[in-house]
Amino acid sequence: MKEKRIILPGGAGLVGQNLVARLKAKGYSNIVVLDKHRANLAVLKEVQPDITVEYADLAEPGDWQRYFQDAEVVVMLQAQIGGNDYQEFVRNNVDATRLILDAVKANNVPYLVHISSSVVESVADDFYTKTKIDQELMVLESGIPCPVLRPTLMFGWFDRKHLGWLSRFMKKVPVFPIPGHGRYMRQPLYVGDFCNIIISCIENKITEGVYNISGHEKVDYIDMIREIKNATGARALIIKIPYGLFYSLIWVWGLFDKNPPFTTQQLAALSAKDEFEVIDWPGIFGVPYTPFAKAINETFNDPAYSKVVLEF
Repeated sequence: MKEKRIILPGGAGLVGQNLVARLKAKGYSNIVVLDKHRANLAVLKEVQPDITVEYADLAEPGDWQRYFQDAEVVVMLQAQIGGNDYQEFVRNNVDATRLILDAVKANNVPYLVHISSSVVESVADDFYTKTKIDQELMVLESGIPCPVLRPTLMFGWFDRKHLGWLSRFMKKVPVFPIPGHGRYMRQPLYVGDFCNIIISCIENKITEGVYNISGHEKVDYIDMIREIKNATGARALIIKIPYGLFYSLIWVWGLFDKNPPFTTQQLAALSAKDEFEVIDWPGIFGVPYTPFAKAINETFNDPAYSKVVLEF
């Protein structure tokens, strides 16, 4: 099994980079990553020079489809997470998924894992949520048996968007702003644990089920920021500012940055008061969960991967 081809569409992002590292650590060698983020593909190739990486716009038919011949496993990771252009979300979360599912069917790939998101059960109403709902429904209606994994907010090595970006921002500024009271409950999931769940699905041939993969600890946003500060040694002063002011600053930022690190839609999602189901995924998949404080320390202090930064 460890010599058979595993394809990771969208594998140059947070989950993909971590998954490649953990697959290789377990002896898997025939890994193909397809992605359209050239800078992050270059990072992956530098860190993992012995795997196959190829630039591919998965929302368009192309030469990338040849890799599905004789493939054994496909893990669908491609996703548009942030931004202000709705059509980018449609292309990367819906159109690309349709073509990948077609390639899986056309080549009789025997095993698929779909990475959905906890937002499909969220009260949020943004571009990401809408297109992830459409994406998951498309997978479930495709007739292809596969497990569907719905992770909550993830963090870990190679995190360029969420806690990783916040940690780098914290090191650059003397003051770190918190919107409102900061008591927005989160259920952060360590991406290392999530990747081990994916590997468990592959090795145990789990072929069905929708699983809500939430962090096992509930942590307020402001406490997450404090934990990051402690782990990184940042000296920024953490202060609370009125929610409305914070919203206005993010809105103005979005006028000048096509790909802002934090959008008004994401701010609304932060304060949406979502609470996601916590299932016994350690028991189901045989993967113990890593305590939040330990996971934060591994994220920012690992000698091999913590200093590798992806492009936003």
